Amino acid sequence: MSSRVTFILGGAASGKSAFAEEIVENYVKSKVYLATSQYLDDEMRAKVATHRARRGPDWTTIEAPLHCAAALARLGADQVCLMDCATMWLTNHLLSGSDIDAEQAALLSAIDACPADLVIVSNEVGQGIVPENALARRFREAQGRLNIALAGRADRVILIAAGLPLAIKGALP
Repeated sequence: MSSRVTFILGGAASGKSAFAEEIVENYVKSKVYLATSQYLDDEMRAKVATHRARRGPDWTTIEAPLHCAAALARLGADQVCLMDCATMWLTNHLLSGSDIDAEQAALLSAIDACPADLVIVSNEVGQGIVPENALARRFREAQGRLNIALAGRADRVILIAAGLPLAIKGALP
């Protein structure tokens, strides 16, 4: 298994995370889960607990809702890292008032420099209607730019729809 950067894209609840975890399970490397979500309510806490239980004890979890670049800088070539997900990371920065362009540049540089194999999950948000409010439109545009940049760096890009993978760059694992 050797696609250094695999980018998995799809809609909400499409099966992206489960598919990404399956890919990582096939690596004979130390497994790292780079968690970007924040536990802001009981629903999110339950979702995180479900994901943790599904992964099992042989994964190391790094919680980095904002500082993924720093976390990626600490990884080694003997590791495979699942970043789940770029959409939550971007949302966290957008809501915290961060300079989105600077944060995206730092993340992309960290991805380029990271010696670990990476599997990055993100939501496809550009297939719906134009949002009615400015924040939602800003988010959709920023997510689209981030997804384009991530797909450009990836060796393999997989679109998930209804739990089914479609390779749009490279080959399915």
